[in-house]
Amino acid sequence: MRSGDIPFKFDLTDVLVRARRQVASRIGDVTLNLPFISIAVSPKDRERRVAREVVLRLRDRRVLSAWECCDDCIDRALSSLGEIRHFIVDKEVELSELQDGPLFLLLDAMATAIRQFMTFEELLRRAEDAPPHLRFGEAHRPPDVRQAYFDGLEILRGHLSRCLGQIALVAGLPAPTDGIIENYQGPWQLEAYQVPPPLPGPSE
Repeated sequence: MRSGDIPFKFDLTDVLVRARRQVASRIGDVTLNLPFISIAVSPKDRERRVAREVVLRLRDRRVLSAWECCDDCIDRALSSLGEIRHFIVDKEVELSELQDGPLFLLLDAMATAIRQFMTFEELLRRAEDAPPHLRFGEAHRPPDVRQAYFDGLEILRGHLSRCLGQIALVAGLPAPTDGIIENYQGPWQLEAYQVPPPLPGPSE
């Protein structure tokens, strides 16, 4: 059900500004690649431990590798994304004393993308003014709305997979750094991101 369309774009400007101003001040031997920038960081032991847990818990979540084919699939994906978002927030709370670190930044990049997808999803819901399904008597998404869900979930999966690849670097795990999920590896899909304004340096 992939069309290759980009139905909305992620805006990671705030995350990227923080990467330059805060995280890049902890210069180290681990290079993280984000859309439009790369930074060398030095993860702390606690960050490595939590990063391992994040990778191990999320890499096998079905929503991150599944391909939707119907409205029921979409509903299950939305529910699972809500659970992932809750888990990410829990880990951010756990790292509240390390908000200037690379792991908190990557978790925030994941949470930001999920939040922006949910905003996009709210707009789609307003377009779901469709009659009940003739056979099942349930809400039935119009084909164009359903396809927008499919395409939005595709770019979100790519983003989350590549973030997890960077988190694997923080954890020191022998995992693909260009994405944890097999079908969503490769370089960042830059066309799915708003181009940020010129970013400040670490001391600005």
